[in-house]
Amino acid sequence: MAGAGRVPVATAVAAAARTLAAAGVASPRADAELLAAHVLGVGRGGLALAGGFTPAQQQRYAQLVDRRAERIPLQHLTGTVGFGRLELAVGPGAFVPRPETELLAQWAVATGGALVVDLASGTGALALAIAHELPAARVVAVERSGAALRWLRRNAAARAAAGDRAVTVVAGDVADPALLAGLAGAVDLVVGNPPYVPAGTPVPPEVADHDPPEAVFAGPDGLAVIRPMLDRAAALLRPGGWLGLEHDVSHAAVLPGLLRPRFTRIAVHPDLAGRPRYATGQRVAD
Repeated sequence: MAGAGRVPVATAVAAAARTLAAAGVASPRADAELLAAHVLGVGRGGLALAGGFTPAQQQRYAQLVDRRAERIPLQHLTGTVGFGRLELAVGPGAFVPRPETELLAQWAVATGGALVVDLASGTGALALAIAHELPAARVVAVERSGAALRWLRRNAAARAAAGDRAVTVVAGDVADPALLAGLAGAVDLVVGNPPYVPAGTPVPPEVADHDPPEAVFAGPDGLAVIRPMLDRAAALLRPGGWLGLEHDVSHAAVLPGLLRPRFTRIAVHPDLAGRPRYATGQRVAD
């Protein structure tokens, strides 16, 4: 129940959801609630018990709703994104981790390994989720973009301060044949969520206007980064080690052929909507 002079949360959220729906936001109600929770400093589940918006909070909320209606990513407005059990810092200059990638993280944690490498790590979502769930594992995160590296290092430092085992951050390009040469043949698990969208594919304004193009698009067929990444993963993995790689829907029929003959037990896994989302394979001996 709202106190005197306060705007009821339910009233403000309903109006915000209508504004966001009219602007074409895909999840207007959820975004309206998450922005309200951000302004009020509570979890989304605590909105029902919140005492309403003060005039200053209502003004701040209205400003954020207007910016979200301009299709600025929700995560850029709140400054964080939930990924598995973690809250990661995100913002301009780096790709915002998507919920679909949590499925690859879950597979990686179930697969396990003493030495794990995350190629094209971005803000560090995969690497940090694995390090959190597998505290005995040594995890190395590789990223090329200077802007993304700043977010990756920030998140890695925050997770280490929270008690997780420190992730080793490496500035490097997955196309570099000398990348992590000292780990060649010793890695148990390689994961990656590289740029993979074919150039020219229509994407929402949140992606087109705010995600770095080099973190989204990868040549005419979307495989410009995946191809050299497969070469690097094959060099890093020990025989019997595993690779997990997120990819575009259009790659489901192509990737198994790219993985053979260096990998066996190849599988393409669906996301929660049933679309092919990530591929896995086990390294064979040369």
